[in-house]
Amino acid sequence: MTGFRTERLVAHKADEMFDLVADVEAYPDFLPLCERLVVHSRGHEGGHDIIVATMTVAYKMIRESFTSRVTLDREHRTIRTDYINGPFNYLTSVWTFVPQPEDRTLIGFTIDYELRSWMMQALLGAVFDSAFRRFVAAFEARADAVYGVRTEPPRRAAGSARAPRR
Repeated sequence: MTGFRTERLVAHKADEMFDLVADVEAYPDFLPLCERLVVHSRGHEGGHDIIVATMTVAYKMIRESFTSRVTLDREHRTIRTDYINGPFNYLTSVWTFVPQPEDRTLIGFTIDYELRSWMMQALLGAVFDSAFRRFVAAFEARADAVYGVRTEPPRRAAGSARAPRR
């Protein structure tokens, strides 16, 4: 089992960040390793939007495609991806978007996966790990491009009732 987890505070609203991650068709424009993405279906199930899509990832001469089911839970601000078929034994990822003061968002990203072939794991494992580590930063950069770079709000005066920002 290979996995990666991270959290990042970004200067964009939670709904904006949710919408960027939900816009899977735009992934080839900015996401590391994503060469192509084809949406096969869109539906609605149990109060959630469901997307089934195939992503082609490419690194040098290697290209692999895999199909996943993406569950968009706007009410809880989570996006879950579950593997359907391709070169993995399994792949699951979860995005969370927690609103913070001053229109910021704490983004959580978790991914667990295992490539089917030990040779592919040896060839692509480190590349995938590096790409996954850059995913949240890629979405933050995309948000800056789409919504504009937000400037820092003015600092509160000493004695303010609010705790200082980190």
